[in-house]
Parts: sequence; structure tokens; C-alpha cells
Amino acid sequence: MTVRDRVRTIVEAPWFQAAVVALILINALILGIETSPRVMAVHGDLLHGIDMVILALFVLELGLRVFAHRADFFRDPWSWFDMVIIGIALLPTSGPFSVLRVLRVLRVLRLLSVIPTLRHVVSGLFRALPGMMSILFLVMLLLYVSAVMATRLFAEVSPEYFNDLPTSLFTLFQIATADGWGTIAKDVMEHKPMAWVFFVVFVLVSTLVALNLFIAVAVEALEKDDSEQSDGGPGDGPGGRVGSDPDDGGPDPGHALILAELRSLRAEVSELRRERQEA
Repeated sequence: MTVRDRVRTIVEAPWFQAAVVALILINALILGIETSPRVMAVHGDLLHGIDMVILALFVLELGLRVFAHRADFFRDPWSWFDMVIIGIALLPTSGPFSVLRVLRVLRVLRLLSVIPTLRHVVSGLFRALPGMMSILFLVMLLLYVSAVMATRLFAEVSPEYFNDLPTSLFTLFQIATADGWGTIAKDVMEHKPMAWVFFVVFVLVSTLVALNLFIAVAVEALEKDDSEQSDGGPGDGPGGRVGSDPDDGGPDPGHALILAELRSLRAEVSELRRERQEA
């Protein structure tokens, strides 16, 4: 076994992946603790040292993966994601780049590439993007039409919320997120009692229908990804033939053994029939 094979065995081992996840979680905990000025005043140097050690381990892990997988490493989008995250962490955090120090928290996002279930969810969401963009366009169209209507209907009675089109757009976006929409509706209804019809219909369409559409598209994409993985999973031979040997394209030895047993049983049955007829 070559050195490269040994390194690949190490980086693909479950314990190695578990260690990387543990480092990411520890790093996330340290980044959260660093937000406390009191703790930083006492243990700032220690926390900074631990953070540097973890970053060095991340760089080492990335280097081992590049050495083990070579060109295959750069064909994986998740590997590029890890490289960008680690590259941002290596940028200088002093002088004009001091604002980039806050980007260190992006290292926590490496959990998306390390944990397979999270990768699956993110891949499903990317698959759902075309459908979500269509729904997003529908929601934006609904917001625009509703904002024009609300400005014309309620600008005089409630200028605080519907004075002009931008203000109405922001107010309706606030209502769509269920942020105090009852207070806004009551303020308008003091002058126009039937305004509740507009707000109830808008909330039902924008919040319930649109949100359920987003969820439906995401779930459909995840189910499609699951079905494709199941169709192309282990057990299917090349060309979709079940029970084929992928090495030589011939029948599976186990399948051939079963056929031989069936032929033997058929011969025995034929022999018994012949003996019965002679008797």
C-alpha cells in the first residue's frame, strides 16, 4: 500500500470525520465565547491560541485530503466550499482587513460539508432553487399588486404604514412575516372597518399558501434526490441490470448457482413424473 493509499484510508475513516466534526463544534463554541468582553479580558490569549491551533489542524486536514484525492478533490463542489471557508480564515485580521475577523465564524458552516445528511439537505435545496425562484417571483408580484392597492386604499387614513409605494411594500412584507400585522390592521380598521377583508386575504395567500409552496418544492426536491440515489445505489449493475457483476459484465455467481439448482429440481421432477407414469 502506497503512502497516498494510507492517507486516503485515514481521511475517509469514520473516526477522522468524527474528529473533524468535533473540531468544528469546539471552534464554534470558542467563537461564541469570544463575544463576551469579560471572558476575553481574562482568557483572551488562551482562546486565541486554541483558535490558531484549530485553524492549523483544518489546514492540515485540507492538505491531507488534497494529497489523498488529487484531481478528484477539485471535482467535488464541497471541497471547493471547504477551501473557500479555510481561505477566508487565513486572511489577515489586522489593519484594513480587521473587519474580516468576524468572517471566522463561517468555519462553522463546514458542518454542511462534513455531515452527509446536511450535505443531502443542502443539495436538495439547490435542486429546488428553480422552483423556488418561480414561487419567489409569484410572491413579489403579489406584494407589488397588494402594495399598489393598499397605497390607494389606506394612504389617507394610515400614512404611517401606507403613505407611498415603498412604505406599503415594507409594511406588507412585515405583515407577510406575521410581525404585528394585527396592530397595523386595527389601526386601519378604525377608519375603514371593512379593511379586515384585505388583510385576511393577504395573510392567507402570502403566508399560508406561499410558505406551503416553498415547503412543497423543497420536499419534492429532497424526495427526488432520494429516489435517484436509491435507483443508482449498490445492487444495480451497469446499465440498470440487477444481479450483474460490474467487473466483467457477466452474471452474478450467486444468480448462476440459483439457476443450476432450479435446473436440477426440474430434472428431478421430470424423473418422478416418468416413474409415476411407468407405474
